Amino acid sequence: MLSEKIETALNQQIELEGASSQYYLAMASWAETQGMNGISTFLYKHSDEERMHMLKLMKYVNERGGQAVVPTLKAPPKSFKGVKEVFDLVLEHEVKVSTEINKLVGICVKEGDYTTQNFLQWYVSEQIEEEALARKILDKLKLLGGDKGNLYLFDRDLETLAAAEAEAEGA
Repeated sequence: MLSEKIETALNQQIELEGASSQYYLAMASWAETQGMNGISTFLYKHSDEERMHMLKLMKYVNERGGQAVVPTLKAPPKSFKGVKEVFDLVLEHEVKVSTEINKLVGICVKEGDYTTQNFLQWYVSEQIEEEALARKILDKLKLLGGDKGNLYLFDRDLETLAAAEAEAEGA
């Protein structure tokens, strides 16, 4: 059984994961309207992943005797200044999610809820991967400079990466 404090904290994380999904969905839609199909495909996929993170938390809360709350989400922005801004925001957001996951683990330790702490280790590992991927993408963008031809190749590379990730998940 979850303590009220942990249930509340998990529901806050559910809201953050849902907001992440919406945020990436908005970014994907913007990229698609800018003709960047690879970037949009990548971001649509990551939006789906964030939704799955939210659902995993919801199921856990319910299985542990709590009640997951479907969050009311604020509308994300609908336009962005450019690709670099999008991925700067992705990294900033992933760092925020990591910080919140770590706080949640800390609450579990303080409350002595080692079951939930163990469950959250998957999220800790996932956040390491998410932050590293965002940093890797930003490093590649720095290499591009402002060259539109390079942006075209970057967009195509992200489409290939998204397809490879989808294929790996299916295997």
